[in-house]
Amino acid sequence: MLIRPSTKDDMAAVDALLARTYPKLLKADYPPSVLVTALPIISRARPELLVCGTYYVAEEDGAILGAGGWTPDAKDKSLGHIRHVVSDDRALRRGIGRGLMERSFAVARAAGVTRMECWATRTAVPFYEALGFEVIGPIDVTLAGGIVFPSVRMMRDL
Repeated sequence: MLIRPSTKDDMAAVDALLARTYPKLLKADYPPSVLVTALPIISRARPELLVCGTYYVAEEDGAILGAGGWTPDAKDKSLGHIRHVVSDDRALRRGIGRGLMERSFAVARAAGVTRMECWATRTAVPFYEALGFEVIGPIDVTLAGGIVFPSVRMMRDL
Protein backbone atom coordinates (compact mmCIF):
# COMPACT_ATOMS: atom_id res chain seq x y z
CA MET A 1 0.00 0.00 0.00
CA LEU A 2 1.27 3.44 -0.96
CA ILE A 3 0.42 6.47 1.17
CA ARG A 4 1.04 9.71 -0.68
CA PRO A 5 -0.03 13.34 -0.53
CA SER A 6 -3.31 13.85 -2.35
CA THR A 7 -3.68 16.10 -5.38
CA LYS A 8 -6.60 17.77 -7.13
CA ASP A 9 -6.55 14.83 -9.54
CA ASP A 10 -7.76 12.59 -6.68
CA MET A 11 -11.04 14.50 -6.34
CA ALA A 12 -13.29 12.04 -8.20
CA ALA A 13 -11.82 8.97 -6.50
CA VAL A 14 -12.05 10.46 -2.99
CA ASP A 15 -15.59 11.71 -3.71
CA ALA A 16 -16.59 8.20 -4.79
CA LEU A 17 -14.95 6.63 -1.72
CA LEU A 18 -16.71 8.99 0.70
CA ALA A 19 -20.07 8.67 -1.07
CA ARG A 20 -19.91 4.87 -1.05
CA THR A 21 -18.44 4.34 2.43
CA TYR A 22 -19.88 6.96 4.80
CA PRO A 23 -23.54 5.95 4.35
CA LYS A 24 -22.70 2.30 5.11
CA LEU A 25 -20.43 2.93 8.08
CA LEU A 26 -22.40 5.72 9.77
CA LYS A 27 -25.92 4.23 9.57
CA ALA A 28 -25.51 2.21 12.79
CA ASP A 29 -24.63 5.30 14.86
CA TYR A 30 -26.87 8.05 13.44
CA PRO A 31 -30.59 8.27 12.83
CA PRO A 32 -31.82 8.62 9.24
CA SER A 33 -33.00 12.18 10.04
CA VAL A 34 -29.37 13.22 10.64
CA LEU A 35 -27.86 11.27 7.76
CA VAL A 36 -30.34 12.52 5.14
CA THR A 37 -29.16 16.10 5.71
CA ALA A 38 -25.50 15.55 6.61
CA LEU A 39 -24.37 12.92 4.11
CA PRO A 40 -24.67 15.13 1.02
CA ILE A 41 -22.23 17.53 2.70
CA ILE A 42 -19.75 15.25 4.47
CA SER A 43 -19.59 12.70 1.64
CA ARG A 44 -17.79 15.14 -0.65
CA ALA A 45 -14.05 15.59 -1.01
CA ARG A 46 -12.79 18.95 0.17
CA PRO A 47 -10.75 20.57 -2.64
CA GLU A 48 -8.73 22.70 -0.20
CA LEU A 49 -7.66 19.58 1.70
CA LEU A 50 -6.68 17.68 -1.43
CA VAL A 51 -4.04 20.29 -2.25
CA CYS A 52 -2.89 21.31 1.24
CA GLY A 53 0.10 18.93 1.34
CA THR A 54 -0.89 17.25 4.62
CA TYR A 55 -3.87 15.28 3.34
CA TYR A 56 -3.08 11.81 2.03
CA VAL A 57 -4.52 8.94 0.07
CA ALA A 58 -3.79 5.25 0.57
CA GLU A 59 -3.50 3.56 -2.78
CA GLU A 60 -3.21 -0.08 -3.80
CA ASP A 61 -3.05 -1.35 -7.37
CA GLY A 62 -4.18 2.10 -8.57
CA ALA A 63 -7.29 2.16 -6.36
CA ILE A 64 -7.71 4.66 -3.53
CA LEU A 65 -8.69 2.71 -0.40
CA GLY A 66 -8.46 5.54 2.11
CA ALA A 67 -7.94 9.24 2.59
CA GLY A 68 -7.25 11.54 5.51
CA GLY A 69 -4.74 13.87 7.02
CA TRP A 70 -4.29 16.88 9.22
CA THR A 71 -3.94 20.65 9.14
CA PRO A 72 -2.21 22.98 11.58
CA ASP A 73 -4.28 25.18 13.84
CA ALA A 74 -4.49 28.76 12.57
CA LYS A 75 -3.43 30.29 15.91
CA ASP A 76 -1.73 27.57 17.99
CA LYS A 77 1.16 26.06 16.02
CA SER A 78 1.53 23.25 18.58
CA LEU A 79 -1.97 21.98 17.70
CA GLY A 80 -3.00 19.97 14.66
CA HIS A 81 -6.46 18.90 13.48
CA ILE A 82 -7.30 15.50 11.99
CA ARG A 83 -9.24 16.01 8.77
CA HIS A 84 -11.86 14.02 6.82
CA VAL A 85 -10.60 10.45 7.31
CA VAL A 86 -12.19 7.56 5.44
CA SER A 87 -11.28 3.93 4.80
CA ASP A 88 -13.01 1.83 2.17
CA ASP A 89 -15.69 -0.26 3.89
CA ARG A 90 -14.64 -3.22 1.73
CA ALA A 91 -11.07 -3.03 3.06
CA LEU A 92 -11.51 -2.42 6.78
CA ARG A 93 -9.06 -3.90 9.32
CA ARG A 94 -6.17 -3.79 6.85
CA GLY A 95 -4.29 -0.90 8.48
CA ILE A 96 -5.36 1.73 5.97
CA GLY A 97 -6.65 4.26 8.51
CA ARG A 98 -3.76 3.55 10.89
CA GLY A 99 -1.27 4.08 8.06
CA LEU A 100 -2.83 7.41 7.14
CA MET A 101 -2.77 8.54 10.79
CA GLU A 102 0.82 7.38 11.40
CA ARG A 103 1.94 9.37 8.35
CA SER A 104 -0.02 12.38 9.63
CA PHE A 105 1.47 12.10 13.13
CA ALA A 106 5.04 11.85 11.79
CA VAL A 107 4.69 14.88 9.50
CA ALA A 108 2.92 16.88 12.22
CA ARG A 109 5.66 16.09 14.78
CA ALA A 110 8.31 17.20 12.30
CA ALA A 111 6.38 20.49 11.93
CA GLY A 112 6.46 21.08 15.70
CA VAL A 113 2.93 19.91 16.48
CA THR A 114 2.67 18.35 19.95
CA ARG A 115 -1.11 17.75 20.22
CA MET A 116 -3.77 16.52 17.82
CA GLU A 117 -7.49 17.26 17.97
CA CYS A 118 -10.15 15.26 16.20
CA TRP A 119 -13.88 15.80 15.77
CA ALA A 120 -14.78 12.15 15.26
CA THR A 121 -17.97 10.61 14.06
CA ARG A 122 -19.58 8.41 16.69
CA THR A 123 -18.63 5.46 14.51
CA ALA A 124 -14.92 6.33 14.51
CA VAL A 125 -14.45 6.79 18.28
CA PRO A 126 -13.09 3.23 18.85
CA PHE A 127 -10.63 3.70 15.96
CA TYR A 128 -9.27 6.94 17.38
CA GLU A 129 -9.13 5.51 20.91
CA ALA A 130 -6.96 2.67 19.55
CA LEU A 131 -4.61 5.37 18.22
CA GLY A 132 -4.30 6.98 21.65
CA PHE A 133 -6.95 9.69 21.42
CA GLU A 134 -9.03 10.41 24.52
CA VAL A 135 -12.65 11.52 24.45
CA ILE A 136 -13.09 15.12 25.60
CA GLY A 137 -16.85 15.14 25.07
CA PRO A 138 -19.67 15.56 22.57
CA ILE A 139 -19.55 18.40 20.07
CA ASP A 140 -22.10 19.60 17.55
CA VAL A 141 -20.38 20.37 14.26
CA THR A 142 -22.29 22.93 12.20
CA LEU A 143 -22.14 22.10 8.50
CA ALA A 144 -23.16 24.20 5.51
CA GLY A 145 -26.70 25.47 5.69
CA GLY A 146 -26.71 25.32 9.48
CA ILE A 147 -27.01 21.53 9.56
CA VAL A 148 -25.80 20.13 12.89
CA PHE A 149 -23.83 16.88 12.91
CA PRO A 150 -23.28 15.29 16.35
CA SER A 151 -19.63 14.36 16.80
CA VAL A 152 -17.12 13.57 19.54
CA ARG A 153 -14.19 15.85 20.37
CA MET A 154 -11.00 13.85 20.99
CA MET A 155 -7.38 14.78 21.77
CA ARG A 156 -4.01 13.08 21.95
CA ASP A 157 -0.43 14.12 22.57
CA LEU A 158 2.15 13.41 19.89
